[in-house]
Amino acid sequence: MLSKTRGIVINNIKYGETSIIIKIYTEDFGLQTYIENGVHNAKSKNKIALFQPLNLLEMVVYFKETGGIMRLSEIRPAIVLHSIPYQFKKTTIGLFLAEILYKTLKEESSNPEMFNFLFSSIQWLDNIVEHYENFHLQFLLKFARYLGFDPQSATDLLDQIGRITSSSQLEYNALNELIKNNYDENVIISTSIRRDILEKILQFYRFQIENFNEIKSLAILREILN
Repeated sequence: MLSKTRGIVINNIKYGETSIIIKIYTEDFGLQTYIENGVHNAKSKNKIALFQPLNLLEMVVYFKETGGIMRLSEIRPAIVLHSIPYQFKKTTIGLFLAEILYKTLKEESSNPEMFNFLFSSIQWLDNIVEHYENFHLQFLLKFARYLGFDPQSATDLLDQIGRITSSSQLEYNALNELIKNNYDENVIISTSIRRDILEKILQFYRFQIENFNEIKSLAILREILN
């Protein structure tokens, strides 16, 4: 059955000589896996650009209830990203977010509220010019709501990971601000506190999600944001 839907690219891996397997979080079917042939050849040298992490797509797909690897009929950008693929700092944040999504998105069913949150968050990161150094922290805190375990306060998060007594007042206050603020409400915090808060948020995710193990892009993210 052919169906039209929007999608967010999570990742892709090479398959054979010219094909790729792509994980895409779709608006209508949740997380799906697609195969695209003829990507790695001279005639399709720009095609791979469509399947970079966090790209926002309009697609016509072949869908079957039995699941498995499916195929794409038509694909084009829903919105062209102008900065995430080209600005190294944003690219690094984007790769980190894509890895988080890969480790957390599992459902093969529609969740429009979650999809719209992800879609609009990626747009916000792409459009913002400055003061987005806390974006990844706020994204993780807000995304937790759609995964079913959002912290209501700094006390809630720190208590669950058993770290409430080891946190400074500055870190505690900053975490509360990050939880309640929108993306465009900048919270001024130091690099060291930002680093410590990220580690605690990731501990919180590990506490909630089974097999939420090493984040490979984390070391690069820390270096870039420092």
